[in-house]
Amino acid sequence: MSVQACAELVHKGDPDRFRATMAAPPPARRVLFPLYAYNLEVARAPWAASEPMIAEMRLQFWRDVAEEIGQGKPPRAHEVVEPLADILRPEDAPLLDAIAAARRWDIYRDAFEDEAHFDSYIDATSGNLIWAAARALGAPAEAEPVIRDLAWGAGVANFLRAVPELEARGRVPLLDGRPEGVTRLANRALNRFEKGLTQQTVVPKPARPALYAAWLTTPILRQAQKAPTRVASGALAVSPFSSRLRLLRPVFLGTLR
Repeated sequence: MSVQACAELVHKGDPDRFRATMAAPPPARRVLFPLYAYNLEVARAPWAASEPMIAEMRLQFWRDVAEEIGQGKPPRAHEVVEPLADILRPEDAPLLDAIAAARRWDIYRDAFEDEAHFDSYIDATSGNLIWAAARALGAPAEAEPVIRDLAWGAGVANFLRAVPELEARGRVPLLDGRPEGVTRLANRALNRFEKGLTQQTVVPKPARPALYAAWLTTPILRQAQKAPTRVASGALAVSPFSSRLRLLRPVFLGTLR
């Protein structure tokens, strides 16, 4: 029932990851839904209150959860924490703690310091989530660089889609919001994603459902690359028909392309 509660949270709050997870085999869903529910709760925490201290406390709750799982302590009685503790190895708990730590940027109105700061934010949020999911599904250490390349591209695609909302909330999401700056970022992300795609077979088949959630990355990044003004206007989107077709590829062929 706790896994079902996680699935319901993801269905309501993160529909793209929900669809990707429902395309995975049932054993993988039992792993992915708790991880995605944790990620959703952490992503929501900075926006749950206008007072930064309260938002910090909410994030600290999830950092404490990760620390306790890492120490092998009995899980808290919580609909997300209990199933998460069932599927997460203690040695992988720091990956989730790093996600929550990176989300502190969302609380405040400061811009990213520089490109390295932005890059590390994407790697900590998207990279750690997808790597933790792949690890929980049995991915070996040698697959990490490939998975992080794919995750970085996917993370930038998701971030670009969130730009209008972030700006509406008073944040400064992009280091260079000019069309040429957006194009440059989309190029970087697409290059890393393409690099990962060429090596994705290093990820063993049981772990590949961790990559399913990146199925819209290429069309989103290409739109941002070719028509960067679509980022600010919130017009980055894939039609439902095209989206369904793209999700069939990893499900039936085992690869994102």
